[in-house]
Amino acid sequence: MKKFAIVSKDDADSIKISKEVQKSLFNSGLSYADRDPDLVCVIGGDGTFLSAIHKYIKKLDTTIFAAVNTGTLGFFADYTVDELDQYVSDIVNKTPKIEKKKMLKITVKGDDVKNYLAVNEMRIENVIKTQTIDVIINDKKLETYRGTGVCVCTQVGSTAYNRSLRGAVVESGLDNIMEFTEITGIHHVHYRSLGVPLIMDGRNVIKLYSDYDDTALLCFDRYAINLKGSTSVEVTLSDKEFQVARYKDIEYIEHLYHLFT
Repeated sequence: MKKFAIVSKDDADSIKISKEVQKSLFNSGLSYADRDPDLVCVIGGDGTFLSAIHKYIKKLDTTIFAAVNTGTLGFFADYTVDELDQYVSDIVNKTPKIEKKKMLKITVKGDDVKNYLAVNEMRIENVIKTQTIDVIINDKKLETYRGTGVCVCTQVGSTAYNRSLRGAVVESGLDNIMEFTEITGIHHVHYRSLGVPLIMDGRNVIKLYSDYDDTALLCFDRYAINLKGSTSVEVTLSDKEFQVARYKDIEYIEHLYHLFT
């Protein structure tokens, strides 16, 4: 790797650390290339990491990401602020293991068609009124859902918003999956839906039909899109992947232990 860029959380400590990393990598012979980097150094938390992925969304085939955690949660990061010297040394001297992670492809249909990519999850949410959604998987009806909304996540996203919904955490390596979870569904004698998380093959196509108005939102990663005028939202795994540089050999269960228990 010859060229690097830095995406930093916008706080004083992270900015200071990013400047230290930039200076150290300069002194080690690497060059800064914000438009076309081989490596993106992410200084922040998981939110900053998501921003970095979307900043370089058109260059994911040739760009890898390595993070230092300065936020509250750093699931994508293998380094803390106390390990900056090791972080720089590993980038300069080691060949990383490249961990490729699949993203969600989201297609919104209405008067026109719009496509989006998501790292963690996509959600349809309506906190103003009950959202009724026909959930179709591979052209077979699963349910008519009523409630606040639904969430579809990747393996990576299983530890994010999905976990707060009591969805299952999916082990790293089981990457060709999607998980479908309801968000505060309505369940009584008249209305009934699946009510539990559904983990499925990522080749499936989930179609979500509803009368979407201006109170319904499509949320993915750090973004929100108003669904007014849309007729359906389709979700499947994309062929697009992002690449994480792993210089340390940290087991997934060990990562879960340090972050959640």
